[in-house]
Amino acid sequence: MKALFLYTEIADYFLASCKALINAGVEVHLVRWPVNKEAPFQFNYPDGIKIYERNDFDNSKLCTLTEEINPDIIICSGWVDKGYLKVCGIFKSRATTILALDNHWRGDIKQQIARFISPFYLKNRFSICWVPGNLQYEYALKLGFKKEQIQTGFYSCDFNLFYNQYLNNLEAKKQQFPKRFIFVGRYYEFKGIRDLWTAFVELQNETPNEWELWCLGVGDIEPIKHDKIKHFGFVQPKDLPSFIKDTGVFVLPSHFEPWGVVVHEYAAAGFPIICSDEVGARLAFVENDVNGYIYKSGNVEELKNRLKKIISLDNSALIEMGSKSVEKAKLNTPEIWAGKLIAMIGTCK
Repeated sequence: MKALFLYTEIADYFLASCKALINAGVEVHLVRWPVNKEAPFQFNYPDGIKIYERNDFDNSKLCTLTEEINPDIIICSGWVDKGYLKVCGIFKSRATTILALDNHWRGDIKQQIARFISPFYLKNRFSICWVPGNLQYEYALKLGFKKEQIQTGFYSCDFNLFYNQYLNNLEAKKQQFPKRFIFVGRYYEFKGIRDLWTAFVELQNETPNEWELWCLGVGDIEPIKHDKIKHFGFVQPKDLPSFIKDTGVFVLPSHFEPWGVVVHEYAAAGFPIICSDEVGARLAFVENDVNGYIYKSGNVEELKNRLKKIISLDNSALIEMGSKSVEKAKLNTPEIWAGKLIAMIGTCK
């Protein structure tokens, strides 16, 4: 079996899923756009994956490459690349063609247009729409895909990487839970990073405590200066274990976050999680008052109260919340992901 991925931006968690696919006996080919300068990941490609640079192929050569590979299944990330769409249209009768979609339905003008043109632009090119969760499932329905043509679970974190950190750090955290919140993401307005800084500083002023906030990321927002807020810049995935070991609660305050694989990652690492109601992954990995807290996006006061609730809990309560996060994280893994993809091969041509 051969799988061809037509991708824009790749990530380590995607490569972990590719590795599981290769281990299951599938030959994996990947066409990729250049690495995003805002997220300069240094990737560790699994043995056996064949990489092609999109810039080396015009649309005609891309079709020739696909002909040479002769894939059983083609997975296309979105519909921004017209060359990718051309390939899927040409090969739909010969391979299972999958549209990977991670936006959820908002009903704005852009999505209404997509809904209108889908029968002529998407439905005639793709056999299946593969989405992360229920919010995106609704969008796929709006685009005209039938229920039997839609699969969920498109995103999986590198489960073993983060779960092993949970196992490695559990006993130490039981003895002394790290009183540090951690944010991992880009420093942009839509990530809600200013909300987090404001809420944390107000909490420190109103209720002085020993908790710190560690922030990993870069962007166009100038990092706030505060003696209990630390900025570490962009961190490669291989360097995350020390941060996971030394922090205790994950926070994602996004104003807009269609999914957020990072929530799955820190759930697998055994973290209690605070996130806004705009984070799509919350539906799968965060249950309010069970393994974390969900609050109204943009509501700094509500976010502050969630932070305050966390610092009021004792070690055992925080450890218990983390263990429940792990159980939720097990709902999707690279192996489960690979199994779903293999099951789609040969269907809905």
